[in-house]
Amino acid sequence: MPELLIGLGIGVVLGAVVAAVVTRYYMKPRTEAVYEQLKQETEEKRRLAEKEVETMLATAREEAQQIRQEAEKIIERRYQDLARAEERVDRRSENLDRQAKRLEAREQALNKRQSRLDRQQNELNKLEEQHRAKLEEVANMSVEEARQVLLQEVEKEARQDMARLMREIEDEARETAESRARELIAMAIQRIASDQVAEITVSVVPLPNEDMKGRIIGRNGRNIRAFEQAAGVDIVVDDTPEAVTISSFDPVRREIARRALEKLIADGRIHPARIEKLIQDAQKEVDQIIKEAGEQAAYEANVHGLHPEIIKMLGRLKYRTSYGQNQLHHAVEAAKIAAVLASELGANVEIAKMGALLHDLGKAMDHEQEGTHAMLGAEFARRFRVPEIVVNAIASHHHEVPQESVEAIIVEAADAISGARPGARRESLENYIKRVRTLEEIATSFPGVESAYALQAGREIRILVKPGVIDDYGAMRLSKDIAKTIEESMQYPGQIQVTVIRETRAVGYAK
Repeated sequence: MPELLIGLGIGVVLGAVVAAVVTRYYMKPRTEAVYEQLKQETEEKRRLAEKEVETMLATAREEAQQIRQEAEKIIERRYQDLARAEERVDRRSENLDRQAKRLEAREQALNKRQSRLDRQQNELNKLEEQHRAKLEEVANMSVEEARQVLLQEVEKEARQDMARLMREIEDEARETAESRARELIAMAIQRIASDQVAEITVSVVPLPNEDMKGRIIGRNGRNIRAFEQAAGVDIVVDDTPEAVTISSFDPVRREIARRALEKLIADGRIHPARIEKLIQDAQKEVDQIIKEAGEQAAYEANVHGLHPEIIKMLGRLKYRTSYGQNQLHHAVEAAKIAAVLASELGANVEIAKMGALLHDLGKAMDHEQEGTHAMLGAEFARRFRVPEIVVNAIASHHHEVPQESVEAIIVEAADAISGARPGARRESLENYIKRVRTLEEIATSFPGVESAYALQAGREIRILVKPGVIDDYGAMRLSKDIAKTIEESMQYPGQIQVTVIRETRAVGYAK
C-alpha cells in the first residue's frame, strides 16, 4: 500500500513537470510578441509626448517674447511720461521763482510806500492836534464838551427825521394797505357772512309743576345724588318756579344731563336704575349728534380727509360758546373766510381752510386738560397726522409760537374777522366794564401819560401825553408800547386802536 501511494505521488509530480515544460514551449513565442507590441506602443506614445512638449515650449517661448516686448513698450511710454512730467515741473518751478521775485519786488515797493504814508500820517496827526488846540482856544470848549453838544444836536435832528420818516412810511403803507385789506375783508364777509347762531347751552330745565322737584330729589335725596353722580353735574333746586338748573363746567355733560332729565320728567318714573339707563341713552344720542355735527361742519367748510377722532372732537364745539358765539359755527365761518382770503392772495386754499376749521379745536378739551386751547388743539391734531403746516397754523393763531407760513397768518386773520364782525359776539356788562377799566389802567401806567379814555365800546383808547416829557417820536413809540402791553396782558375780541395825542398850547393874557 505505501508503495502504491508513493508511485501515485511520483506520477502526479512528473505530470505537472511535463505540463509546465509543454506550456512554456508553446506560450513563449506569443508572450514575446505581446511584449514587443507593448514596447512599440510605448515608444510611439513617448515620441508623441516629446513632440507635444516641444510644441508647448515653442508656444510658451513665443508668448513670453510677446509679453516682454509689450512690457518694454509700456516701460518706454512710462519713461516718456516721466520725462514730460519732469519738464512740466521744471517749467512750473521756474515760473514760481519768477513770481516770487516779482512779489519780493512788490513787497519792497509797498514797504517804501507804507513808510511814506506813515510819515504823512504823523504829519497829519500833528496838524490835527494843532488845529484842535486852536479850536479849543477859540471856542473855549474841550473836545468832550464839543462832542456832547454835537451828539445832542445830531440826535435831536435824527429823532425828528426818524419821526417824520416813520409818519410818511406809515401814511403811505396805510393808504395802500388799508384800501386793499378793507376790500378783501369786505368781500370775504359779504360772500360768507350769515346770521350768527348764538346758541348757548341750556342749563335750565322747565318742570310741569312744583311737585316734580320733590320727585327729582327723591327720598332723602337719593334720586338727585344718583343723577349727579351718574351725569357728573350739579342739580340746583331753588325757589325758581317750575324749573331746575343744571350746573357743570363741561357743556357736553350739561347737554347729556339736560336730555336725560327731560326724559325722566316726561316718563315720570324717577329712580336710580331708571336714571342710569336714561343717562346712558342720552350719552349715545349726544355722541351721535356730535359726530353728525362734526361731519356737517367739515362738509360745509369743504374740508376732507380728517380723522374720525378729529371729526368727533370738532363736533363737541357745537356745545361750546365764546362771548355768545357758537364755536362750531365760528370755525366753519372762519374756514370760509380763510378760503376767500387765500384765493385772493394766491396762497394754498386747502391748507388755509383746514387750519381755520380746526384752529379752535382745543376749546373742546381745554376744560379737561392744562394748557391753552391753541396748543392743546395743535397737539391733538398732530397726534392724528394732520399736516405740520396746519398744526403750526392752529398753534400760532394767538402768537404762542412763530407763524411759519402765509396760511397761518390767513387763519389768524379769518379768526379775527369772524369774531370781530358786527353781531358775532356779545359781552356781559361786568366783563365790558372790567375790560375798559383795564385798558385805561394800562395806558396811565406809562410815564408821561396825562390821561386816557376808552371809546367805542373799548375798541379804541385815546391817550393824552405831556408835551414837555414826550416828543413826536416818543409819542409814536408810546403807542406801539401800549399796544404791545395790551396784546400781552389782555384777551379781547377783534382789535383795539391805540391813539396817542400830543399837543402844545401857548396861552397869553392881554392886560
